[in-house]
Amino acid sequence: MNFGLIMGEAFSGLRRNLSMVVSVILVTFVSLTFVGAAILMQSQISTMRDYFQDRAQVDVYLCSDISSADTCLDGTADDEKIAELEDKLNSDTLNPLIQDYRFESQAEAYKLNVENFPETAESLREEWTNAVFHITLVAPDDPRNAEAVVESFSDTDGVEEVSNQMAYLQPLFTALTIATYIAVGIAALMLISAVLLIGTTIRLSAYARRREVGIMRLVGASNRAIQTPFVLEGVIAAFIGSVFASGAIVAMVHFGVTGYLAQRMGPVPWVGMPEALVVVVVIVALGVLLSAVSAGFAIRRWLRA
Repeated sequence: MNFGLIMGEAFSGLRRNLSMVVSVILVTFVSLTFVGAAILMQSQISTMRDYFQDRAQVDVYLCSDISSADTCLDGTADDEKIAELEDKLNSDTLNPLIQDYRFESQAEAYKLNVENFPETAESLREEWTNAVFHITLVAPDDPRNAEAVVESFSDTDGVEEVSNQMAYLQPLFTALTIATYIAVGIAALMLISAVLLIGTTIRLSAYARRREVGIMRLVGASNRAIQTPFVLEGVIAAFIGSVFASGAIVAMVHFGVTGYLAQRMGPVPWVGMPEALVVVVVIVALGVLLSAVSAGFAIRRWLRA
């Protein structure tokens, strides 16, 4: 099999069907960009969930002078009340669920609040600030543990509020997961369009060169020798689209994630170039594989007709 001749036939077919080839490239580019973005988004969701689960806490806010909850009728939680709450944390019921906890006094909470929000220094007083128990759970990904701790301290004298941080983050993760599924759905539709378009392009190319194909059959050319140039046409077009999609993914991560989000949203782990390069390999392989299968199937059907 003459490799140079086969490549020449493939590029000749690409030139003859330039408009269809451009369509294949564009559809492949858009569909694989959606696929890559969906993979990166799911990776980011998984990374952020693991990050926040390891750091998520249940915060027990104690009553202050200005607390209006029914459990704060006695005013600020005193040392005796704080000791009672600490005993509950160390009880046989809750202790197995808790990895560790830290008590933040009113003075510490006030100082931290002023450091983070200097504009509140003049309007906030220490006695108005809530002392807090910051509780880290043994298995933060198990909602039953958090629910048990929250239930134990809810409606307890001296406790104004119990906050489960993961309960606030879970709707965000759910929304992002739904967005990922939508991206995957759009990508799947676009990939189906790309596969069908590649098949149509190959059949048109074969029809335009039907005389050459007939001559090749008469001189005894094998089916592989006849089919290979057409398959290469689809693979080359899809590969170009995959390269464009790879460039879009790399640019998205470099400028959108590393260059913008990572610098403006604090010490949150973000996907980076290592993850982007993995996605590049996946989408290029996917583009080439789907195009080869689609083109091979289309040309075999046409030759049998």
